[in-house]
Amino acid sequence: MNEWGDGAGRRPAAVPAGRRGATRIADRVVAKVAAQAAREAVGPLPPDAGSPSATVAVRPHARTPSPGGPPVDAAHVRVHLELGYPTDIGARCHEVRRHVAERVGALVGMEVPEVVVQVERLHLAPAPGRAQGRTR
Repeated sequence: MNEWGDGAGRRPAAVPAGRRGATRIADRVVAKVAAQAAREAVGPLPPDAGSPSATVAVRPHARTPSPGGPPVDAAHVRVHLELGYPTDIGARCHEVRRHVAERVGALVGMEVPEVVVQVERLHLAPAPGRAQGRTR
């Protein structure tokens, strides 16, 4: 007889959720997922633009989805990015917020009640047919 059964082919009784342990995902991992989601949402950027970055504050046990079920953590995300200009900045930020919340929720299993998008810099896109470089 061992811990996995009594030798008669029977499985042990299920362990209650509270006694099984927990998985904790580090804030920096959630931040990397959020930054990648922001890169996906922003799309191609000018060559001199920096890559999006993110900071995350995870608040444990935001809610319990069902009585006796495991609590769900909440990730409050702040994304820093640079955009090409001219563009519809509001629409781009909305898309980044939506995509980051969706991807972090799906990949990390956390609620994302807040995504703050901070545009750090705008990069002027060259007009078609104009020479690139310095202008006087």
